[in-house]
Amino acid sequence: MDTVLNIGDMIKVKEAIKQVFESWDSKRAIEYRRLNTIPGDLGTAVIVQAMVYGNKDANSGTGVVFTRNPSTGEKGLFGEYLGQAQGEDVVSGVKTPVPVASLKKQMPEVYAELDRLAKSLESYYYDMQDIEFTVESGKLYILQTRSGKRSGYAAVKIAVDMVAEGLITREEAVLRVTIEDLRSLLHKKIKSPESYKPLTKGLNAAPGAACGAVVFEPIEAVALAKQGISTILVRPDTSPDDIHGIAAAVGVLTQKGGLTSHAAIVTRAMGKACVCGAESINIDPQKDVFIVGETVVKKGEEITIDGSTGNVYLGRLPLEEAAIVPELAELMSWASGFKRLGVRTNADTPAMIAQAIEFGAEAVGLCRTERMFNEPDRLAVIRSFILADTEKEREAAIEQLLPLQKKDFVTIFKVLKGLPIIIRLLDMPLHEFLPSEKETTDPRVRQRIDELKEVNPMLGHRGIRLAITHPELYKMQIEAIEQAMAEVPANVSIMFPQVMAVEEVNLVKTFFKNRDIKLGIMVETVRACVTADQLAEAVEFFSFGTNDLTQAALSFSREDAEKKFLAPYLEKGILKKDPFEVIDFQGVGRLMEAAIFWGRRTKKELEIGVCGEQGGEPNSIRFFHSIGVSYVSCSPFRIPIAKLVAAQTAIKEKMERKAELTGSKGLL
Repeated sequence: MDTVLNIGDMIKVKEAIKQVFESWDSKRAIEYRRLNTIPGDLGTAVIVQAMVYGNKDANSGTGVVFTRNPSTGEKGLFGEYLGQAQGEDVVSGVKTPVPVASLKKQMPEVYAELDRLAKSLESYYYDMQDIEFTVESGKLYILQTRSGKRSGYAAVKIAVDMVAEGLITREEAVLRVTIEDLRSLLHKKIKSPESYKPLTKGLNAAPGAACGAVVFEPIEAVALAKQGISTILVRPDTSPDDIHGIAAAVGVLTQKGGLTSHAAIVTRAMGKACVCGAESINIDPQKDVFIVGETVVKKGEEITIDGSTGNVYLGRLPLEEAAIVPELAELMSWASGFKRLGVRTNADTPAMIAQAIEFGAEAVGLCRTERMFNEPDRLAVIRSFILADTEKEREAAIEQLLPLQKKDFVTIFKVLKGLPIIIRLLDMPLHEFLPSEKETTDPRVRQRIDELKEVNPMLGHRGIRLAITHPELYKMQIEAIEQAMAEVPANVSIMFPQVMAVEEVNLVKTFFKNRDIKLGIMVETVRACVTADQLAEAVEFFSFGTNDLTQAALSFSREDAEKKFLAPYLEKGILKKDPFEVIDFQGVGRLMEAAIFWGRRTKKELEIGVCGEQGGEPNSIRFFHSIGVSYVSCSPFRIPIAKLVAAQTAIKEKMERKAELTGSKGLL
């Protein structure tokens, strides 16, 4: 179509071009770039094309069509058509379009041509297309095409289907599915969240949405769960004493705490929704209410929390179930074949381990034992050990603990069915097993609490230090594991936490009778990193506890940092990312590299793992791959994401090497 512009039209075109360029700095565009991590200096372009008129006559119209259903991934034209209209009429919502299938009745030849061109464009671009078109007096014009946005469900199905159709390779399919696609498949979410106004907002601590009645005490959550009533446990913050309530509730909301707080870590591991650090809520335990501004929420009232966004809503909002599709299992099997990093799970109950295996865990990379003492009967026994005044009383407590621990491990080994497991011996400071001073009037208990109180518990009497001062505890745990293995054969490794010297390891090794158990250390002290060559002589594997290593390396208490100064550090760019979410590459990362170098210099085949929270964080996983980590370990719900990222990283690395060898640039 030949078009000649007069001076007036040219001025209008120039003004239109100017407006497009200026739109780059609009609030909407800036926010879009922020959400999609698009550089602000990338720039935009303007396409000038001849105008066609969808409102010219009865055989004219306009529409938008996808080559596959963007919600379900089903192959075939999906979209809308509006007769005698322009594109703006469709997108503005002024008029109501009809399904594109109606065009087949009105103008069958045009529809057939649209279908043919849609297939051709999809084959050319090797992806599902979002096509804008106009019909002018019975003639079809394709205005633009681009890869179409799609739901997580559709993204997985389309990728797998296109491999079966020969359009793309398995590697390309794995690269196409995003982390957000998987997240949307693995957790419940609020249906149309934009339709509701949040009551308040906290930190998005554990993904997924949940609705339930407000309760303030763990025991209330347990009681209501037995009646089949869903609850949201609302607490100032949580402690190990709350574990039974967290397990019974469908979600947790806390006033304090950050993304690596007790509530965040436990709920992520359990697959529960959690919003932490919602500081605008004020909990009044005497009145059983929490207050936000002028809004009072009473015990028993229903709320909805969205752990993916941090939003909290009044009332029960409609939720969408997680959509687990068969194609996801196939995609994950391809990812497993491409990745180099192993993907294990952090899990310490039979239910969590079974769930992790369902999500594709290759082993248990961290089984915490201190959580096994949180059940009321166990807690009473461990407290009796801590409160014991004589050796005889301590021995009596140990005799009670041993069969309980053995039972724990027997149950776990049965679920594993031979899958490898790394058990971490007791790490928690003993005072954390005791009630708070506010929760007891017993003078003996209060005295012991005062005796065990520490100025800085993170750097205090915990981990392997307990084995030096209270060897009976570690000996009991080791014996329980050995007895359980005699009853149920299992592939067991044991890990010592908070190690800083090889002499500690050599002392604890004398507690073992079974010499077939692999021994390793949790690398979470700076001294362990810089003496890794010595430690490697005494053990068979390292596993980085990145949470505590980050605290040690930065001299940050994570709780205090998140409450007091982490936010301004991030705002001012002193820290680029929250170091408790994404590994601090320049600081903690370099310590890890040094430990790996010296450890493997002593023992070439030394296995290296990561079992901190960053083990399931995508940016951190890419870094761990680059420094030679053997495996990452994360909570069950993060396993598919970890596998996907590990596979994508390995594929891209292979492509980059090939590009270097062939002299080509970019992705192949």
